[in-house]
Amino acid sequence: METAAAPVDVLVVGAGPVGLACALEASRQGLSHVVVERGALLGTLVRWPTHTVFFSTPELLEIGGHPFVTASGKPTRREGLAYYRKVAEREGLEIRLHESVLSVTGSEGLFRVTTTKGVRAARAVVLATGFFDTPNLLDVPGEDLPKVSHYYTEPFAHAKTDVLVVGGKNSAVEAALDLYRNGARVTMAVRKAEFGASVKYWLKPDIENRVKEGSIRAHFDTRVAGIEEDRVVLETSGRTFAIPNDFVFALTGYRPDFSFLRALGIAVTDDLHVVHDAGTMETNVPGLYVAGVVAAGIDIGKLFIENGRLHAVAIVKHLLARRGTAPAAPLAAPEIRRFQDGD
Repeated sequence: METAAAPVDVLVVGAGPVGLACALEASRQGLSHVVVERGALLGTLVRWPTHTVFFSTPELLEIGGHPFVTASGKPTRREGLAYYRKVAEREGLEIRLHESVLSVTGSEGLFRVTTTKGVRAARAVVLATGFFDTPNLLDVPGEDLPKVSHYYTEPFAHAKTDVLVVGGKNSAVEAALDLYRNGARVTMAVRKAEFGASVKYWLKPDIENRVKEGSIRAHFDTRVAGIEEDRVVLETSGRTFAIPNDFVFALTGYRPDFSFLRALGIAVTDDLHVVHDAGTMETNVPGLYVAGVVAAGIDIGKLFIENGRLHAVAIVKHLLARRGTAPAAPLAAPEIRRFQDGD
């Protein structure tokens, strides 16, 4: 178990793309750093569906000036995992994996960060924890059954079974189509009267046509009332009915871990917004910053990798200003090369 030694300038919690961008910017500006991650490197991307395609073009996902070149116009999950890992390696980022943060005490200039592997000291702490670890629960009987999951990866284990997909946005639509095309009997339960307006433009006509032809059954204005071993109970317009079921994917979205943020002293409003300065990303706790989607609170649809990565520059600039140091001119990435999956 490690004990607090000389403090690093910046401790980043979370080794996703935004967390890596924060560590990279700190390093480029001469600040010592360490990244602490509770799970795997790029854990969120690791748990994405296997064949996910980013909505963004590659240049909007780049960090540190490293070009992100893909085989097609939009990067795949696999390409993203390879790109960010290689950037971290080439930049020599200090990353500690499978180490959960338990508490952060102290104040600006000297924080004590207690983790599952010891105590670390830092002059500033950046929370880039995202939201994917905290699903929005259905809060219905049976949700804890082994056949229920709030994450979807692949369809193959569900061929020739009855699968319920709960939700009407991108994750649910993509899962439903993938399951259907790989032999599952798919039903969808959508709380609203139609699929979400944010559904990707190439997915929306596909799912609507599959529903129209009856390949996928969809119940709109419908919620899950209960989950049982061999069926689910649905409710619509005050009427309940049951359908056969083997597996449930409750893809109803995710949210930041607000209880964790509050435990660190960060103010969260009644409507679940995280209090911070939008210009510096500093929270109400001096020296404690948020970066990436966690800063959006409940409005997770407003921040993505594309704009969240820019928080790194704002945070480090603020840290340098407090030290009376001007930011160095942007550096070219060392030995820049084109990262492509398979390199």
